[in-house]
Amino acid sequence: MPPTPGSRLSDKLGDAISRLNSRLRRDILEAGVSLARARTLATLDREGSRRLTDLALAEQVAQPTMSALIGRLETDGLVSRSGEEADGRTVVVSITAAGRRCLGRLIERRSESLERALGDLETDDREAIGAALPALARLLKKMEERNAVPALR
Repeated sequence: MPPTPGSRLSDKLGDAISRLNSRLRRDILEAGVSLARARTLATLDREGSRRLTDLALAEQVAQPTMSALIGRLETDGLVSRSGEEADGRTVVVSITAAGRRCLGRLIERRSESLERALGDLETDDREAIGAALPALARLLKKMEERNAVPALR
């Protein structure tokens, strides 16, 4: 008998991740930061400087949308723009120290929220979550490898 919708591991994992992500996104919004700003800063911090076009692709937005967002982030001092040496028309975006501090505050807020929730769980549940983290990291790496966008290094 084939599995029913919602009974497969992939369905249950997808649902749990979606619901957890939704809760954590609310924490970002409550901090007064748009999700697009937070995601863009996180991508730049994690992956390094990126071409504007690659950043738009990675964040799944149109290039004009990303250009406007980067303009606002640059005005706020959270990112900087420069031209690529080989092609002066190409815009390269980097996170600034102020951008890293802003992102750090968001990460700290997320960590505090998770810490409170984890503290309410039984020890066995916390240990199970901890034991699953390496496998989840490998799963994410496999998924990212399939959809990789080149970064500037």
